[in-house]
Amino acid sequence: MTIKVGDKIPQATFTTFGPDGPKPLTTDELFSGKTVALFAVPGAFTPTCSAKHLPSFKAHAKDLKAKGVDAIACVSVNDVFVMKAWGENQGIGPDILMLADGNGDFTRKIGLELDGSKFGMGPRSQRYSMIAKNGVVEQLNVEQGGEYRVSSAEYLLENI
Repeated sequence: MTIKVGDKIPQATFTTFGPDGPKPLTTDELFSGKTVALFAVPGAFTPTCSAKHLPSFKAHAKDLKAKGVDAIACVSVNDVFVMKAWGENQGIGPDILMLADGNGDFTRKIGLELDGSKFGMGPRSQRYSMIAKNGVVEQLNVEQGGEYRVSSAEYLLENI
């Protein structure tokens, strides 16, 4: 079942890359007591994700924070080393957490898995953005097909 507005974020663990290497980050640690803008991409280093999606959040990080967002996080069904390299390649600093959902556990739990096998990518995440306050989804914008519109930082900002 797909997560919807009003639902609580399920328990899951992402992997981030800190100063001492890979480290786990639970959904409770990420979402508890905070307003979080979370967006998901089908894959690091893929064309739309690299040219538009991640850059939109980089460009509007200050605007989101000015509207009360405490944390901005990008999640993808990729390993932590790929997410680290992609963040470095895109010049992403501390304003955006790069979260690896390596096995797709979080993505499956929220019902937003995408079958990318016809492109040789296997299970991935659909493209979406959300605002969650204290672990409860307040806004959810899921793209249809290969679109990139409602998951952008600009769209999220317009609807906060």
